[in-house]
Amino acid sequence: MRIIVTGATGLAGEEVVRQAIANNKITSITAIVRKPMKLQSPKLQTIIHNNFMDYSGLKDVIENNDAFLWCLGISQSQVNKTEYERITYDYTIAAATAINILNPGMVFVFLSGAGADNSETSKAIFARIKGKTENKLKRMGLNKLFIVRPGGIKPVHKNPNAAFFNKLMIPLFPLFELFWPAMVISSDILAKAMIWIAYHEPSIQTFENMELKQLPMETLGL
Repeated sequence: MRIIVTGATGLAGEEVVRQAIANNKITSITAIVRKPMKLQSPKLQTIIHNNFMDYSGLKDVIENNDAFLWCLGISQSQVNKTEYERITYDYTIAAATAINILNPGMVFVFLSGAGADNSETSKAIFARIKGKTENKLKRMGLNKLFIVRPGGIKPVHKNPNAAFFNKLMIPLFPLFELFWPAMVISSDILAKAMIWIAYHEPSIQTFENMELKQLPMETLGL
């Protein structure tokens, strides 16, 4: 399988790339990023791309891959509401539009989050905008759309690009895992789950945190 990954310098996206490099069923990885990656592999191609509203220059890339794992995102604590919506909603929908035109058979796995509000009425910006993005993706008629809703992501590798709030949470993750396991997922498990979903194309479209942790990933050699 040949995959595209966005957000590949962030916590989740970088781990998706790392797990894809280690997986023999993934033959090619294209990371679309704003800056170079530290990870290196013969399977990995990095494309520096600055305008995530425009995919006209990536026509061949989209046409020649099997799955698009969308991990691009930002914490709502790092930007204002307008910028958060532009990154979370506008960028995602622009990519999905390009897929519908250039490669409608492509798998699209959208990294959403626990608490995404499909009623779009939540006072929390994160929940409202993630829910709005999910709703729009579903209305676009993507042939192979999957949505993953992880809880708090526990990093298994240090990532300097992680939000400050996420870094503060790291010492608390063992307690969350012990008392509230449904609220936490390790970054490697999340990455493996996203790859599993892209590869197997299951009948379920939306995966909550515990469902991601319970996937039979050994069937993909994970």
